[in-house]
Amino acid sequence: ATQASPPSRPPGRCKRTRSRSTTPGSRSSPPPATAATTIVQRLKKTSDEPAAKRQALRELMKEVDVKNAIIFCNRKKDVGVVFRSLQRHGFNVGALHGDMDQRQRTATLDPFRNGTIAFLAASDVAARGLDIPAVSHIFNYDVPVHPEDYIHRIGRTGRAGREGFAAMLVTPKDRKALK
Repeated sequence: ATQASPPSRPPGRCKRTRSRSTTPGSRSSPPPATAATTIVQRLKKTSDEPAAKRQALRELMKEVDVKNAIIFCNRKKDVGVVFRSLQRHGFNVGALHGDMDQRQRTATLDPFRNGTIAFLAASDVAARGLDIPAVSHIFNYDVPVHPEDYIHRIGRTGRAGREGFAAMLVTPKDRKALK
């Protein structure tokens, strides 16, 4: 079962707005970050069972016309598991995580940038600050731990006025984090 998700807030973001003081000289917190309006966002419900979750990811990746995509995982271990699973199933994929040295990162990123590799399984830490101008899709294998990580992840697509696509797998364990 698939359902559309509203693009207005990242997961876990409270629906209440913060009150802001208008007293001169007082400070107010910045408004919460929001996703670009050029990004189509989607949730896909799946099982907690790891093999079923990987199958749901592969099915989602085949449902849409993907030029290239980053698949975000919360843990380095899962980056490796997703990478090997996609490779076994014929996807042209690379892996990027925080324990890689600069040479390894470059050896993975250059083929992704030039289109030799279409998919990149990555952790949040590894993907921070990457300059990859035209990523067509973002797949969130895991619901991000922090709501702002969701905005950082999906902000890799839909840049410079281009349409982007972001999808997130949601397991029964994840659902309480999204409320």
